[in-house]
Amino acid sequence: MNATTLVTPRQALAPAQRAVDLIGTDLTEKSLKLHLEGLPGVDAVGLEQRAAGLGTRSIKTTSKAWALDTIIKLIDLTTLEGADTPGKVRSLVAKAVNPDPSDPTTPRVAAVCVYGDMVPAAVEALGSSWSNGKDDGINVAAVATAFPSGRASLPVKLADTADAVANGADEIDMVIDRGAFLSGRYGLVFDQIVAVKEACRREDGTYAHLKVILETGELNTYDNVRKASWLAILAGGDFIKTSTGKVAPAATLPVTLLMLEVVRDWHKLTGERIGVKPAGGIRSSKDAIKYLVTVAETVGEEWLQPHLFRFGASSLLNDVLLQRQKLTTGRYSGPDYVTID
Repeated sequence: MNATTLVTPRQALAPAQRAVDLIGTDLTEKSLKLHLEGLPGVDAVGLEQRAAGLGTRSIKTTSKAWALDTIIKLIDLTTLEGADTPGKVRSLVAKAVNPDPSDPTTPRVAAVCVYGDMVPAAVEALGSSWSNGKDDGINVAAVATAFPSGRASLPVKLADTADAVANGADEIDMVIDRGAFLSGRYGLVFDQIVAVKEACRREDGTYAHLKVILETGELNTYDNVRKASWLAILAGGDFIKTSTGKVAPAATLPVTLLMLEVVRDWHKLTGERIGVKPAGGIRSSKDAIKYLVTVAETVGEEWLQPHLFRFGASSLLNDVLLQRQKLTTGRYSGPDYVTID
């Protein structure tokens, strides 16, 4: 079956090796649904209590500088507005490369995240920042598949993805069809993720990394978040991401903890490491540190690397820079000492 073909309950699903390895060669709509619906239910009270407890953990002053620098290194610096222009993207890239011009020791962010049509501007700006070409330390991420709604035909979603990859995107942030998922059409969602993953293939045979956005604020229950996380991983996602940032609630600590637990369980089962990206609503260093603690306590500090954990944010960086300046000078510099995005 072609990877772009949608499934009916009696058709075999498009091949995704992870799913075949776990479920078996009889990978069908029925077998996939049985696997997902056989996952244990989420203890909502216990999950929220664990998240609340982790959120109260403090970081000693001696570790705060490390935490702030780590947050910066994990940020996908984002602009996803209808009024975005090439000039705004160039400014965003300049900030990504040099977040604090007054302090050259400030680390760079992990990536800049833009709409697909802004990818060429981001790639060009990164290329012009360094005499030896594009800065290998900063990736270009593009949202695709009719972001943020996901309401488009599969050929349109695939063209959206392929165009961004052809223009130089290193990472693709796709959205799942929440309507299909909520109506139990898991095979359709699975098949679309597989097809988008294939559309991430470059001419040299390598793939842009695929982040699968679940839009957890629309999934209604923790059980659905767990099922969607497993589905996205089985279909080939390199990251599972909470939100588009366009729907409330966006990222929350309990939901991120749940997704980290799925990633932990997947690693125990297969030895493979999958990334997690909370996005939307994380604006302060204090909140971001709670996420660092949750990652370290759930999957281990080895996940605190850009290829395994990201913050999707636009305003978070400014607060981190202000906190970082305070550690250096002993006082807050004020918002005029950071750029307005």
